[in-house]
Amino acid sequence: MIAELLGTGTSQGVPVIGCSCEVCSSFDTRDQRLRCSVWIKTKHTSVVIDSGPDFRTQMLRAKVQTLDALLITHEHNDHIIGMDDVRPFNFRQKVDLPVFAVPEVQSQLRMRFDYAFTDKKYPGVPRLSLQTIHPATSFFVNELEIIPIQVMHGNLPVLGFRIGDFTYITDANHIDEEERKKIRGTKTLVINALHHKEHYSHFNLVQSLAVVQDINPEKAYLTHISHFMGTTERINKDLPPNIELAYDGLKIEFS
Repeated sequence: MIAELLGTGTSQGVPVIGCSCEVCSSFDTRDQRLRCSVWIKTKHTSVVIDSGPDFRTQMLRAKVQTLDALLITHEHNDHIIGMDDVRPFNFRQKVDLPVFAVPEVQSQLRMRFDYAFTDKKYPGVPRLSLQTIHPATSFFVNELEIIPIQVMHGNLPVLGFRIGDFTYITDANHIDEEERKKIRGTKTLVINALHHKEHYSHFNLVQSLAVVQDINPEKAYLTHISHFMGTTERINKDLPPNIELAYDGLKIEFS
């Protein structure tokens, strides 16, 4: 199996509009970050986690040909607002796209994309089949068993996901011990690290490194990165050997 990170930036993306800081001016492609998303692909299955405002660009850049399901971590716009662009998959595959989310997120999707859920739909609207996630219960997309991991994003419950030896967590600033038990033993952990200062709803670098140390995976990648973090080249020099900043297009093989 392969996880391809489609976006590793914050809600503003990097570079930030109107900013000329060192990171936003960097020519290193690792410092150019779309909004957070990841594509999980096997020989038989194609799953994307989150559909933010860069979804169309990400699908084109990664050359995603088929999509079996969308998994949604939470309802913030930088994680859902590109969902209208699933339409080409509807047209090609001739099926409603399964969208896995908790009930609270489903309510937000119905509100923001109300035109996709009316009884009399305009021809060509996205065809979405909402599938309910229970945070304590694993579920399957084809052969893939997916374990939800509930984390806190300030006061908002958010889901991470574990698939085999791979765990993906974004937009978190707290993970309680019961949920950490689901992560332990994972070989590759992708987890958010916003920047250096403390934040009310995101792990900063020091906090994220503490979680990695506690979970102790073989390899960890830091995602949801702000331009305030610093350049990838400079920050990676100071990180432990098994930890590095993630970047758009990074491909991770796992079992």
